[in-house]
Amino acid sequence: MTTEPFPDQAPARNDLIARIGAGHLALAAVLLVFPFVASDFFTTQIGAYSLIFGMLGLSLMWLAGYGGMVSLAQITIAGIAGYTVAIFGENSADVHGFGWPWWVLVPFAVFIAALASALVGWVSVRTSGIYTIMITLAVATAMFYFAQQNYTLFNGFPGFAGVKAPVVFGIDWRDPMPFYFLSLGVAILCYLAVLYASKSTFGLTLQATRDNQRRMRALGYDVTMHKVFAWFLAGIIAGLAGILLVWFNGRISPGTINVGAAINVLIITVIGGLRHPIGPFLGAVVVILMQTFAIDIVGAERFNTLIGLLFLVIVFVSPDGILGLWEKAKPHLAPGSLRSDI
Repeated sequence: MTTEPFPDQAPARNDLIARIGAGHLALAAVLLVFPFVASDFFTTQIGAYSLIFGMLGLSLMWLAGYGGMVSLAQITIAGIAGYTVAIFGENSADVHGFGWPWWVLVPFAVFIAALASALVGWVSVRTSGIYTIMITLAVATAMFYFAQQNYTLFNGFPGFAGVKAPVVFGIDWRDPMPFYFLSLGVAILCYLAVLYASKSTFGLTLQATRDNQRRMRALGYDVTMHKVFAWFLAGIIAGLAGILLVWFNGRISPGTINVGAAINVLIITVIGGLRHPIGPFLGAVVVILMQTFAIDIVGAERFNTLIGLLFLVIVFVSPDGILGLWEKAKPHLAPGSLRSDI
């Protein structure tokens, strides 16, 4: 009598790969191997920095892509979390620095950022389109000037220096490889959370609200509260990015949250694409690489012109960003189409 051991193992394995996606598995392998083959500079200045700004873009993508609300205040929300860490944690500016432990400080900073985001959302969701953009731009500008001029709470123009990442189990989380994996872990959690939320009942309701608010109100949904809660969730992502950003820089000042940084987040998100959560991370890699290397080629004065030209080209060629270009290229890369061209 012969039996076939574990006959369903291969189909089950293939089904798991299909559910996760071969692209996700390949990307995960690259991200895990990257810090072992890259220098400390590339690991932090390119890898970790791209992940942080990818998270900021992800918070905007969640609002704009699924909720139809374009925000220029995401760097402001991240800055609120960063300032909270500097004020209630430790800094070398001899201003505040209450020394809270990181395991209390991090959830508190994220919660404050999420509340601030919900407040911005509560004000802005009563408008739409260009008016939402202008309101959030006004919030970002007002926060920048308030932080720059207020010395009692924000220490004015100098801000706070000497903000250190925690040391946990003897590991300094600001060392290049630990910080990269910390950023990668947080980014993956945020990415998976947005994927899950987009397919949940709330996410589907939010997308239906984006498409037709009047019909959703007629069905009995509280459209305003749905949008405000979406802002709260976006604030959690931006708050986590803000904490990583202040640990990355070791400081925070009004320059961190200026209007230029707010526009950069929008550029990153649009270049990557608003149709899928992976888009902001692709856009972040492109922009960070250009900021790191192209600025030495074209000069600091012409760098913004280069970014603007790239932005215009991608918007005209593919309104859906890099993801849109990939969607257009996929049919031509399929085996059948390649054979038909021969």
